[in-house]
Amino acid sequence: MLSQIILFSLLAGSTVFIGGLLSCYFENRVHNKDIKELIVHYLISFATGIMLSAISFVLVPKGMKELPILFSTTLFILGGISFYYFDKFIEKNRLKIPQLIAMLLDFIPESVALGAVFVYDYKTGILLSIFIALQNLPESFNSYVELRKLNHSKYKALFQLFVLSFMGLLFSLLGYYFLDTHEKITSSLMLFSAGGIMYIIFQDIAPLLHYKKRKLIAIGVNIGFIIGMLGEAIL
Repeated sequence: MLSQIILFSLLAGSTVFIGGLLSCYFENRVHNKDIKELIVHYLISFATGIMLSAISFVLVPKGMKELPILFSTTLFILGGISFYYFDKFIEKNRLKIPQLIAMLLDFIPESVALGAVFVYDYKTGILLSIFIALQNLPESFNSYVELRKLNHSKYKALFQLFVLSFMGLLFSLLGYYFLDTHEKITSSLMLFSAGGIMYIIFQDIAPLLHYKKRKLIAIGVNIGFIIGMLGEAIL
């Protein structure tokens, strides 16, 4: 079991660095600004679909199984409120705190839940790891762009993403060792994360999908959600 948790946690975290590498490649190879911005917007759209599918197929339904409805809804709204205040803090310190830190908002609690959920629901653990991996890819792609705008060298930006890619493993192991027999705490964490991610989607991400009257960009949300549907059907 431990080896499987390590494997899938590394898989989920690896896309943080892979997304940065892809962003670096496009920075060096693609010089048309409009094409770059279009790619970023399509990736953001795809990530939105993945995040919605993670909420719909894993975080909310699995979290509600162990908790009463009133407590579940309370945790969900608390997640949204907490992410709201953290979002305000980031906005006030935008020059000091890059988008990279904002990505930790959903990556860390999801990773903790991943390590814990593997113990009592192996298939859900696999599905969650796939969601996290696909979600991290476009987020880290955009994080690299943000870091470069803050005048980080490409090597420094990639190094930060490389280090961050292993944080998922660290928090998954913490979840495995400390929450493996605490299903209610794990379920609470999943619902809290779901509420926070829902807030991020409609406050920060969805407005970015409007780009030069290219309405087709939003279809990326459907594609991302289909990936979640396929994962749920297969597992």
